[in-house]
Amino acid sequence: MNEAMIMLKKTSRTFFIPINRLEDGLREAVTSAYLCMRAIDEIEDHEELDNDLKVELLEGVHDVFQSSTESPDTKALLSPHRDTLPDVTTQIDDWAILCPPTVRKVVYPYIAKMSKQMAEWVNKSWTISTEEDLDKYTYSVAGMVGEMLSDIWYWYDGTESDRDKAVAFGRGLQAVNILRNKSEDLERGVDFFPDGWGKKEMIEYTRRNLKLADAYIKELKGSPAIKFCKIPLTLAHATVNLIAAGGNKLTRDAVKKLVNGTN
Repeated sequence: MNEAMIMLKKTSRTFFIPINRLEDGLREAVTSAYLCMRAIDEIEDHEELDNDLKVELLEGVHDVFQSSTESPDTKALLSPHRDTLPDVTTQIDDWAILCPPTVRKVVYPYIAKMSKQMAEWVNKSWTISTEEDLDKYTYSVAGMVGEMLSDIWYWYDGTESDRDKAVAFGRGLQAVNILRNKSEDLERGVDFFPDGWGKKEMIEYTRRNLKLADAYIKELKGSPAIKFCKIPLTLAHATVNLIAAGGNKLTRDAVKKLVNGTN
């Protein structure tokens, strides 16, 4: 767990804090899921891998997690690329076994599903022409994370939540990333904005989903899940407001102030 938290801090300062605040058991489940999904995301976004290899690796991860209920083994698949892939990806088996056994039947299928859908998006060269395409993409890489989290909350203490709003929670956070990273995405030849959309339309899309995300966490009431959801959602709202005003990235002091305000 210590090694996982060190990796979590390296890969996401945004999610390190809310995950670290979770109770024992829940913390392991969410850490495992986050790092496994970050591992496959690093394959999809890798700048040096060609698309055919990305598809091969992502479909391979899908097959391993789809068929595993205990200890996934991706060594034969990933070891040949150890010098190219980041540590968070090559150690995916370690993150997987961190997941409590009683919730692996929830988490592993989502990892498999995300891997499969990411492979499909690589095959499509991330072509997004319509809002429907955007919805499908943001579901594949983030909306289904919201779904999975709802299942984890229910596993932990019976907390029930609206799955459509859970999808909007993940989708809204991803839309903020799309807004913030547009220049970098264009540099690598990817445009997640539907045809005819500018910043105004993407901001409206983002805020529409974040509004549903607000309703989602209100329904969590006294669940410890709120500890996880409030921080990234607060930062997402602040970032989209900053982008709408012409900025791009929150300062470290601004982030600290916003995080402290969620206590």
